[in-house]
Amino acid sequence: MSKLLEGKPIAEKIKEEIRREIAALKNKPVLASIMSGDNPGAASYVKSQQKTAESLGVEYQLHKLSNDTSESALIELIKKLNTDKLTNGIIIQMPLPDSIDYKKISQFILPEKDVEGMHPANVGKIAFGKATILPCTPASVMELLKETGIDLYGKEIVVVGHSEIVGKPLALILLDKFATVTVCHIGTSGAGKLEEHIRRAEVLIVAVGKAGLIKGEWVKEGAIVIDVGINRVADKIVGDVEFEEAQKRASWITPVPGGVGPLTVTMLMRNLVEATKIQGHPPNQSEGCPLKK
Repeated sequence: MSKLLEGKPIAEKIKEEIRREIAALKNKPVLASIMSGDNPGAASYVKSQQKTAESLGVEYQLHKLSNDTSESALIELIKKLNTDKLTNGIIIQMPLPDSIDYKKISQFILPEKDVEGMHPANVGKIAFGKATILPCTPASVMELLKETGIDLYGKEIVVVGHSEIVGKPLALILLDKFATVTVCHIGTSGAGKLEEHIRRAEVLIVAVGKAGLIKGEWVKEGAIVIDVGINRVADKIVGDVEFEEAQKRASWITPVPGGVGPLTVTMLMRNLVEATKIQGHPPNQSEGCPLKK
């Protein structure tokens, strides 16, 4: 039977570190949150952010926009927050109205205020191994892996899902640890090769959003399983991995809920502190390429 890899105890330890860092700052960090419409999921996430911010001494400013907000109006708000010296971080809550392209909008946030770590400049720093602000979910996964004590050097790691917010940046982060990384996606499944990749994974990370996609019997004996998926099935929240069967084979496994989820807001706040420090001590632009720290 595997050990449960729970996010809450890890998050509490990191929050203590964040409190100490905030106490050392000249001013209380300010996080600007932009939310369009009244999506229940987004509203729940905002409440979680507000609660965590209050507990850490962070000022949380919510900018609520109507569901029919135009792309140009959202861009203008972002530009205003970019120039506001009191605003240290900006986060755009998802989902956005169908008329707004998140990939386009996110590029208007200054990289040093991008607390989600999704600006192309910040993603580029991951590729260069120079990132100080990481996307929240990949950062959460790395903290969970650290808790197991595993040395990632040379390990066979399989990431299922190649999204811009989880799979792609996570693969780059893991490569920087000299892990042997395989990224699987819909093409892998369509070719009938998903099972064979998973069976050899010493570390399996799944972030697709499809309940029961990964059969528990596929999990390698002794593997570490991190399930990022969140799916509602009837009245239950479940992950992408068949938990009960996988738990019999894995050495460590994240529960859903309770694994990755409790860490993501904490990583957001850690990014805010890092962004605040960067703004207080900007990089020397004379060093050349802006991707260098």
